[in-house]
Amino acid sequence: MRKIFSILLLLVLSFQLHAQETYVFFGSYNWDKNKPGIYVYELNQETGKLSKVTEAKGIYNPSFITLSPNGKFLYACTDTKTPVGSVSSFSFNPKEKELIFLNSQPSGGENPVYVSVHKSGKWLANANYNDGSLSVFPLSEDGKIQPSVQNIKYTSEGSVNPKRLDHSHVHSAVFSHDFKNIYFPDLGSDKIRSFQFKENEKEPLVLPETFVKTEAGFGPRHLSFHPNGKVGYAIGELSGELNVYDYNSGKLDLIQKIKTHPDDLTEGFESSDVHVSPDGKFLYATNRGKENNIAIFSVAKNGTLKSIGYQSVLGKHPRTFAIDPSGNFLIVTNVNSSDAVVFRRNLKTGLLEKTDSVSMENVTCVQIQKY
Repeated sequence: MRKIFSILLLLVLSFQLHAQETYVFFGSYNWDKNKPGIYVYELNQETGKLSKVTEAKGIYNPSFITLSPNGKFLYACTDTKTPVGSVSSFSFNPKEKELIFLNSQPSGGENPVYVSVHKSGKWLANANYNDGSLSVFPLSEDGKIQPSVQNIKYTSEGSVNPKRLDHSHVHSAVFSHDFKNIYFPDLGSDKIRSFQFKENEKEPLVLPETFVKTEAGFGPRHLSFHPNGKVGYAIGELSGELNVYDYNSGKLDLIQKIKTHPDDLTEGFESSDVHVSPDGKFLYATNRGKENNIAIFSVAKNGTLKSIGYQSVLGKHPRTFAIDPSGNFLIVTNVNSSDAVVFRRNLKTGLLEKTDSVSMENVTCVQIQKY
């Protein structure tokens, strides 16, 4: 009887594990509300193939998307590339495979480019690129976005490049691993702005802000934290570099600078996105411009990086990428070639091998969620 019970238990556990489904969400520049803007696919964890589930119309340029911690809600930067931006919410039901529009709110600035959700699911933070501003919104239990409670604009600051660093351009909004702080890389002012975040306050951003000043011309675009929460990695769009920071009680201390490209490339950098694998052993960074590749680094125990190679994205202008929760797959979005490419990760070497690609017009962003 014990053997039979053990076999049945293993079968049940195996079925439950197999029953988990991985969904992949894509945002895009659709330039027309009558065209699809958000796409949902299912990722086969064995083959690395994508199969389409549903799509959403009726929204304009949902160029960046994110998911609530429980995966029930999707939030998007909408009306991007227009003078008045917005942020929008959707519900997603994996059983019914439905993505349903909930509501929108003004983003509080021009050209929203990044949204993040607090681990409590009660707050949404947004970065507006064109006018260098940021906003924070309360979220209802039903997933709807409430009007912003804090909106901060930076208008006068700039840096050394008069074309790209003419004034503040806030490019992302990233919570620290412990969610006690939030960071806003400001490409236009060569600063990583930061605030303490008090989730139980009516206005959670604690003023005044602090900031880390990067090297002039770095152009901080995105920040990502190591799974251990002790190290942060900022990518410089204009310099083609990564800054590695020791993170302690909200403070970022620079411990390494490293290029995202070979030494023989001296100009035309357009580095864009950076993420660490779930096991913390490898870091990946995308390069657009002349390169169109993913730079691959091994991560030492202290968080510092060593370059181990490059992988072509097999397309043009890789804006964002994501690694699935299992760590087995990396998916990149190529805007100018209008495709998303799936790579299988070698968990030992960190290297990548293509398993699939799908066409989506002007695809810009990808997020992956296991249900």
